[in-house]
Amino acid sequence: MKVARALWITGAQEASSRDTPYEVVPGDLEIETLFTAISRGTERLVYRGQVPLSEHASMSAPFQEGAFSFPVKYGYAAVGEIQNGARRGDVVFSLFPHQTRFAVPPHMALAVPTDVPAARAVLAANMETAVNIVWDAEITVGDRIVVIGCGVVGALVGYLAGKIPGTEVTLVDIDPDRATLAQTLGCAFATPETSLRDVDVVIHASATAAGLSLAISLAGTEAAVVEASWYGAQHTEVPLGGRFHQRRLRLISSQVGRVPARQAPRWDFGRRLAKALTLLNDAALDTLISGETAFGDLPDAYHGILHDPATLCHRIRYDR
Repeated sequence: MKVARALWITGAQEASSRDTPYEVVPGDLEIETLFTAISRGTERLVYRGQVPLSEHASMSAPFQEGAFSFPVKYGYAAVGEIQNGARRGDVVFSLFPHQTRFAVPPHMALAVPTDVPAARAVLAANMETAVNIVWDAEITVGDRIVVIGCGVVGALVGYLAGKIPGTEVTLVDIDPDRATLAQTLGCAFATPETSLRDVDVVIHASATAAGLSLAISLAGTEAAVVEASWYGAQHTEVPLGGRFHQRRLRLISSQVGRVPARQAPRWDFGRRLAKALTLLNDAALDTLISGETAFGDLPDAYHGILHDPATLCHRIRYDR
């Protein structure tokens, strides 16, 4: 048994770094961590203790330890270098929490493409979620698309949707400073008051009732509204009268824990994540990294990172 340092959420809005044992069984890859990333929306709900009891099993991360009732070691965006075996020296991505070293089976450590820097590869889990959302939205050539919520996932959805020929993509956010981010990713930008209406597809990723209401108000007749937010234990009001029924809108839930039915016969999680990694070969995506913290400073910085609305993808650096 070996020992690493890991970030643990020890209670509601409490975090600390702890010695954490890990075992390298025959066949496992031992990995020294280079970077991890904080998924602000999900990790903030975990940190606040807002994961519903009914969803404790379904929302567990692949290598989570502990329980959402605390203490819990949580996270799913680690990039590191293999320390043993035939793949020694390879840089890989794994759905692992914030920890200095760890071991996983080979199929849970996907090679980072040579044209994707390790520091950018921490976006892989978010990109995988965005891929799933685009699949669920069934976006087609020429669609007018609005994405509400210009966080990391919303921005990546807009980025991918804009690659489909003929599409017109607008990112909508209450923060006008996100206009520069939208432009960098090849999208138009609007505030809720200035957004385009009667669009073909609306994707909601702000995790607010106001954002969902706006999504329904912007959708054209028989259009799809894709709900990509996770609200945890929060109750959300949804305006299902008036425009929703009159326009025969479709409200679609998107969640990365399942591959959509149309893709499922051919795509498994490994293929989807591998594709997400290849889609990160664009330096424009570096604009989604809003800050970086050394792992040793993470326990003290964690609360502020999770509660800063300016946070996009916050990267954790593991100094060697």
